[in-house]
Amino acid sequence: MRSAKYDANLIVIGGGSAGLVSAYIGAAINAKVILIEQHKMGGDCLHRGCVPSKALIASAKLLHQIKRAPEYGIKSASADFNFADIMQRVHSIINTIAPHDSVARYTSLGVEVIPGRAEIISKHCVAVHDSAGQSRQLSARSIIVAAGGAPFVPPLDGLAQVDILTSDNIWELRELPPRLVVLGGGPIGCELAQCFARFGSAVTVVEMLPQIMIREDPEIAAEIAATFAAEGVDLRVGHRAEKVVCEGGKKILRCEHDGKYIEFEFDQILVAVGRAARLQNYGLQQLDIPLSKQRTIEVNAYLQAGYPSIYACGDVAGPYQFTHAASHQAWYATVNALFSPFKKFKIDYRVLPWVTYTDPEVARVGLNELDAKQRKIAYEVTRYDLANLDRALTEGHAKGTVKALTAPGKDKILGVTIIGAHAGELIAEFALAMRHGLGLNKILQTVHAYPTWMEANKFLAGNWKREHAPQWALKALKKFHRWRR
Repeated sequence: MRSAKYDANLIVIGGGSAGLVSAYIGAAINAKVILIEQHKMGGDCLHRGCVPSKALIASAKLLHQIKRAPEYGIKSASADFNFADIMQRVHSIINTIAPHDSVARYTSLGVEVIPGRAEIISKHCVAVHDSAGQSRQLSARSIIVAAGGAPFVPPLDGLAQVDILTSDNIWELRELPPRLVVLGGGPIGCELAQCFARFGSAVTVVEMLPQIMIREDPEIAAEIAATFAAEGVDLRVGHRAEKVVCEGGKKILRCEHDGKYIEFEFDQILVAVGRAARLQNYGLQQLDIPLSKQRTIEVNAYLQAGYPSIYACGDVAGPYQFTHAASHQAWYATVNALFSPFKKFKIDYRVLPWVTYTDPEVARVGLNELDAKQRKIAYEVTRYDLANLDRALTEGHAKGTVKALTAPGKDKILGVTIIGAHAGELIAEFALAMRHGLGLNKILQTVHAYPTWMEANKFLAGNWKREHAPQWALKALKKFHRWRR
């Protein structure tokens, strides 16, 4: 039953990316918001995901760049490093960014931040259990669940015998593993595998599917695989992990490949086979809130979860496990929670970019060829090779491609994939164009500074234009110019 008066307009469960954005938006429009966080403000992105991984990637990239010194006209260069110092830098960056997500900042914005474990006990009421064992109940017109996710650890025989690494605890390492097995060839596995190989670990990536980065077009995944091979990463696709064996002081991962067993000895194993939504210990089961086939909270188009007053966003709701996707969902969940039934919006995933931060980076927005073929959508492909881009040549990063899918005969952008340096930055122009219905002609008409990486987008648009130039007009112009002569 509805209360006569609520303690807040909105209770947000979880202080990660989705929860922080929800609380921020609610407070910005003068709603009374209560944010409940059990652990650390900032969530996975700040402490275990985006921030530490990109800091680690930066150090690994610098080491790799130093090794390329002769390519830049420098006879020799070397770097001496201690892995513990690199990890200390990672944590220093986390500490530098942490105030952006802190209790103090959100309190200053008008959010009431309460530490403790939240438990939903009704469609308008949440109990908060603190570390001292005390509990209190709070009510709100709407509740947003933004509990995040955690690394999925498969029930692999023998895995419990070893201390595994995941994207949660790998940041506690202070010694570089001599031999590292990475179980999983998705974005997290690929990013960290390349990092540790560049630091000097002997890295083996084990992926049961026929290619790494399975959601990317085969030629894109093949380019990353070739880069890994050149950098000494032992990439094993089509290998199904069967069990972990500990014998004679050795740790061994046994895999099946083409009907044969292959063994990989390791010192540390990183399990990176995906992430799972956090679904336990905050009341979902008691309220019979439905779950999807993907084991996330099932939400409708308005991000409502089982009840009109309960919403979910971020990793706990899926289907995308990106910080920016969580933020995107948080806007819809918050606005709908605060203004429904007077005004509400359906979530829109049509233009959602994402980036895998390998070196080179892989960035995508919209459809790639795999998606288009699966959905039976007609398309044309236009490419631009970064080997022709002046800025890429000057910086020594001229490997890569910009690849666009367009509607047949039209400049309408269906999707873009970019592999190369700064791909994550380059994709933004295409995301903007797609979001606002701008075609390749508009990009071609936009002045891009020279020499910049962004010129690659314009040159791709130019390639499309040449391929679609009206032949009848060109013939007429040829006659016109001949007459003028």
